[in-house]
Amino acid sequence: MYTLIIIANINNGDYMEKKDYKRIVDKHSASSNRVSNSLIAFLTGGLLGVIGCLLTDVYSLYLGISSKDAGALMIVTLIFVSCLFTSLGFFDKWVNFARCGLIIPITGFAHSMMSAGLEFKKEGLIYGIGSNVFKLAGSVLFYGISVACVVAFVRYLGGF
Repeated sequence: MYTLIIIANINNGDYMEKKDYKRIVDKHSASSNRVSNSLIAFLTGGLLGVIGCLLTDVYSLYLGISSKDAGALMIVTLIFVSCLFTSLGFFDKWVNFARCGLIIPITGFAHSMMSAGLEFKKEGLIYGIGSNVFKLAGSVLFYGISVACVVAFVRYLGGF
């Protein structure tokens, strides 16, 4: 016995079997190689970490800034560069290649905010950029802050 998936064809009202539907979906789905994607993301994320360490060293050793302030300046630099490259159109091409190696770090967060702002800039500063800049990043902020509050409350109750 087999199950029919009821997907009506608008033209003639035919129905499609489940195995035929799966075959069509598999044919048109993008295939991905998880091993190579993971390796590329690992290497590009590591390269981004190395760049961050180099920036911190340059700021602290050559400019005489304290290591704590150099770390903050490094984060600001990475955010600025990712926003600049997003607005110039480079970052999207790099993300398509590097996958999570560029999206997971702070550069991906800045990219999501900048791309949403650029998408709605024609609608003006308030209704366009201002109301849409947190469209993608808002859920990350909400759940990050919520989980941090829950963990802090559990730690407080547990006396950790």
